[in-house]
Amino acid sequence: MYIIFLLLAMADFDPRNFSEGKDKELDGIIRPQDLKDFTGQDKIVSNLKIFVAAAKMRGESLDHVLFHGPPGLGKTTLAHIIANELGVNMKVTSGPILDKPGDLAGLLTSLEEGDVLFIDEIHRLSPVVEEYLYSAMEDFVIDIMIDKGPGARSVRISLNPFTLVGATTRSGLLTSPLRARFGITCAMEYYDTMTLVNIVKRSASILKVAIDQDAAYEIALRSRGTPRIANSLLRRVRDFAQVMGNGSVDLNIARYALDALNIDKRGLDAIDNKILKTIITKFKGGPVGANTIATAVGEDQGTLEEVYEPFLIKEGFIMRTPRGREATELAYRHLGLEKGNINLDDPTLF
Repeated sequence: MYIIFLLLAMADFDPRNFSEGKDKELDGIIRPQDLKDFTGQDKIVSNLKIFVAAAKMRGESLDHVLFHGPPGLGKTTLAHIIANELGVNMKVTSGPILDKPGDLAGLLTSLEEGDVLFIDEIHRLSPVVEEYLYSAMEDFVIDIMIDKGPGARSVRISLNPFTLVGATTRSGLLTSPLRARFGITCAMEYYDTMTLVNIVKRSASILKVAIDQDAAYEIALRSRGTPRIANSLLRRVRDFAQVMGNGSVDLNIARYALDALNIDKRGLDAIDNKILKTIITKFKGGPVGANTIATAVGEDQGTLEEVYEPFLIKEGFIMRTPRGREATELAYRHLGLEKGNINLDDPTLF
């Protein structure tokens, strides 16, 4: 039984993937429900407390809010918290789903006064839908065309004042008119290790898992500065602790589990290391274009740029140049390779 479990565990594990089934339910349980329970992003949280309190004192809807930053840092969680703090309902959708103006109109007209509309991946809104959103955000009205041809006419529909909360991993793709209509803009940052330790310990207590400080630190250290990954790793380490131990997580079981999941001490997984090896061994350390790297490792270019690259750049493993991506000295040291002494024909590199 242990052998089967280990084989399953050591298969390629991607902690960045959204959880499914039971894990997805646990995500909802672990997620903080109010600002005082939210750990990290201190400046953003303190500002939101002021903005929410002021809106409640005036009896107005909160100004529109935009969260932008890498995946897994708490953008969706903060959107839910804003709705909870305001004591209003929230409707959730995403940019790719709203492909027709009628879809947006249906959502907007169903909002009660002060409600929150959360649009994830808002940078992927179609241009037509985005145009309708402008008047809704500024004047709380939408203009809908009825009929076609000579009999076509525009009908203006008034909306209840609402708060639009947008989330995006690629703020650079937002159009200037849309970005300008958000009164509150929050740039989400990666979390430091000690903050992640507190998040892991809080999640462990909710999941009723005994974990010591060293084990929590080890998980936090390999979580790429991202709470979603920290919680995902905690659940997988818990599996190892229950099957191979007594259910409690100590440093030894944490290290054993994380090594089995191919998460190294710097938080890099198999794909991260593959990207670094590809740049160094196939393209002489760079510079090389993102599209070429994505093709070489079998990933989508957008996924490479949104998911993998930000952390590798932040940690100093690769750098962007006008000519493409280059591996740094740290990447060579991390892989145990010597710059200028790479045997491109060595089959053990992959």
